[in-house]
Amino acid sequence: MGVTPDYREFTLSLAQVVQTHIDCPLRYLEYREGSARLGLEPGPGHSEELPLDGPVGKPSDMPESPAPVTAPWCVTLLSPAAGLGQLRALLAFFDEQQWQVRSAETLSRNRDCTVIRFQLDARLEFTPARHACLQQAERLGADLVLQPGDTQRPPRLAGFDMDSTLIDAEVIDELAKITGIGEQVSAITEAAMRGELDFRQSFKRRMALLRGFSERRLAEIAPQLPIKEGAQRLLLALRALGCKSAILSGGFTYFAHYLQREKLAVDIVHANELEFADGALTGEVVEPIVDGQRKRELLGEMANEMELELGQVIAVGDGANDIPMLNLGALGIAIHPKPKVRLEAPQAITHFGLDAALYLFGFNDRQLAALLGE
Repeated sequence: MGVTPDYREFTLSLAQVVQTHIDCPLRYLEYREGSARLGLEPGPGHSEELPLDGPVGKPSDMPESPAPVTAPWCVTLLSPAAGLGQLRALLAFFDEQQWQVRSAETLSRNRDCTVIRFQLDARLEFTPARHACLQQAERLGADLVLQPGDTQRPPRLAGFDMDSTLIDAEVIDELAKITGIGEQVSAITEAAMRGELDFRQSFKRRMALLRGFSERRLAEIAPQLPIKEGAQRLLLALRALGCKSAILSGGFTYFAHYLQREKLAVDIVHANELEFADGALTGEVVEPIVDGQRKRELLGEMANEMELELGQVIAVGDGANDIPMLNLGALGIAIHPKPKVRLEAPQAITHFGLDAALYLFGFNDRQLAALLGE
């Protein structure tokens, strides 16, 4: 049963958008060849007719697929509360950077997640341009993701961190809480994830503190691990697209294999082995430790084995030990990242779940619904 939209479509030029002085919720923007179609809702204090110059019509349906990417760069706005004022500020930002908008397509029209992809003609240096986007994103209260235009496609191989990426927990910290040393271990974990401590040394220190932890208790903890928002949907979509996914974790194979078996559509697992004696942890580590460099090496080795170019590979993580693999392939997506990682990762998503990454592959909601049978 259909629902009558509570917004209308206005046809304007981008110059007219920039010159407006009102704000109201923005449902969509479709722009090409100098003309922009905007789905707008009357805001509080406005009369039924929005005071905008331009033709007014009924809302149009989302296209079956977005326009092909032909520009050298894309910037994707992912906003929890998109508005005309936010769009106006973003267009002014592009103008300041001397980035010309070739076209714009709305990939999601959800009220709590409006996603608009801008194709840009620009000569830019990626790192300073990315930092400028991060600063603008903070001002907008949204995510603003810069990527080369040719990376707007599905990957063939995706490497994922596990703790605080696929699950909303640091497993080693959860074990420590049970043994009464939670604060001591979590402080070490946080320092390592911020890049203040060497991961290998911090890992050995934390494992030593867990000596004697019962293997039986591990089996009780595994089903309680909270799955990150959007993780299941993203992994199912990747599998449907024929993309292999791998856990590359400084955590433990014990839990990664449980997630693979019971919860997540993961194809490959590389993580740290736990050593037991008499049904309890020995507190020793089993080499090789999966640290940041090891994650990068493993992802590269898998790509070679699959005969893939690195442009077909992506990585997703949140901590400092993920930075090496995040900078390996076509996209390196930091999800809800630590501050250091947000600055160093090629792409970052802070306001949404893992499945928001699907928009960076060039899909809109109609395509995703068909892909996932939603």
